[in-house]
Amino acid sequence: MVTSSIANMFRIAELRKRLLFTLGMLAVYRLGIFITTPGVDRVAMKNVVKNAGGLLRLFNLFSGGAIEQLSIFALGIMPYISASIILQLLTVVLPSLEKMQREGEIGRRRITQYTRYGTIVLSVIQGIGIATYLESLTSDRLTVVSNPGWSFRVITVISLAAGTAFIMWLGEQITERGIGNGISLIIFAGIVARIPDAIYQGYAAYRAPGAGFDEFKVAVLLTVMVAVVAVIVFCELGQRRIPIQYAKRVVGRKLYGGQSTHLPLKVNTAGVIPPIFASSILLFPTTLGTWFPFLSRISTEIQAGTWVYNTIYVVLIIFFAYFYTAVTFNPIDVADNLKKYGGYIPGIRPGKTTADYIDRVLSRITFGGAIYVAAVCVLPTLLTSQFGVPFYFGGTALLIVVGVALDTVQQIEGHLITRHYEGFTGARGPRIRGRRVAVNA
Repeated sequence: MVTSSIANMFRIAELRKRLLFTLGMLAVYRLGIFITTPGVDRVAMKNVVKNAGGLLRLFNLFSGGAIEQLSIFALGIMPYISASIILQLLTVVLPSLEKMQREGEIGRRRITQYTRYGTIVLSVIQGIGIATYLESLTSDRLTVVSNPGWSFRVITVISLAAGTAFIMWLGEQITERGIGNGISLIIFAGIVARIPDAIYQGYAAYRAPGAGFDEFKVAVLLTVMVAVVAVIVFCELGQRRIPIQYAKRVVGRKLYGGQSTHLPLKVNTAGVIPPIFASSILLFPTTLGTWFPFLSRISTEIQAGTWVYNTIYVVLIIFFAYFYTAVTFNPIDVADNLKKYGGYIPGIRPGKTTADYIDRVLSRITFGGAIYVAAVCVLPTLLTSQFGVPFYFGGTALLIVVGVALDTVQQIEGHLITRHYEGFTGARGPRIRGRRVAVNA
């Protein structure tokens, strides 16, 4: 069934064009990873990333290896994501942005334009920091920057900002003319591109004499990997469905309503935003420790992998899970809309009582979702310390990969059901008089 569905993907003209366009844009992105910023020694930079740990290796994973190459795409799409998050938070605080968001398509386009401007500003700021940081790096007596100075800094800032702007354009083109969310797919491609290297590192650790990475640990590691992926798929698709009943009403001579449906509440409403916010906040002590020597002890205590770091990380993930859910989902608006269109929850009075009930249910499932996200994000540290795994597995990267894969498969399945009767799960398209109806591509 899955094989026939994959074959059907390339029989539908529009879906085939979208898939090929998406693959082409992702190929362009991967080629750009290997274009090094002018004035940087690639070999020295690769040694720096190899000997480093913690957040630098994590950011290198998200960028698909662009940091160790010091590519023009080294900043990746993170400035765009940061600008989007800032605009979302400002929308709650500033009434003018909230009004703009409610203006429909025109308002969303203006907010998107502001997000682009914010992306360029953040790229320039981060580019200046990276250029200054690179000038002080050395690795195995090799200097990362051969000719430091303002000329190198200006060229680096321009290159990195232009690279981020180009990635942002690629993501928007994929979303508009391809399949899936372009920004998410670019992050997905960067993470997946590191899988062959992770497999090689695991095999090298297994073959290395005296490494202690024997067959039993390999079997346990593979079992844990499969179990973690299964748990992520289960939780990402998990919903709490609140039953909704619509009252019958007479309009003219026709009877409307009387339908039963449900309000789906996702277990993980906040997605990958909580670990991203938590990681960003935990990065501040390390940054302050490099600027102010008297804070170096604090930055040493809060290092990735320590119990202090993991404890704070889990607490921040739970906090931001509730915070972001409260920002993006308003039970009062949902209850008002239900009351406006004649909908109600059986056994619950419309209005404020309905809003309180939805908020109570959402708070309970958000706690379970936050614990699940925190457990997945702390998993890489446990695997590295207990099993000596030489590569990064789990955390935000795995959540992104599984989430984006599920979303893209659902979009492809929607095209298949609409145009070719049958999807990956066996769902079929419309029928007329017992026959399936084909919709021309």
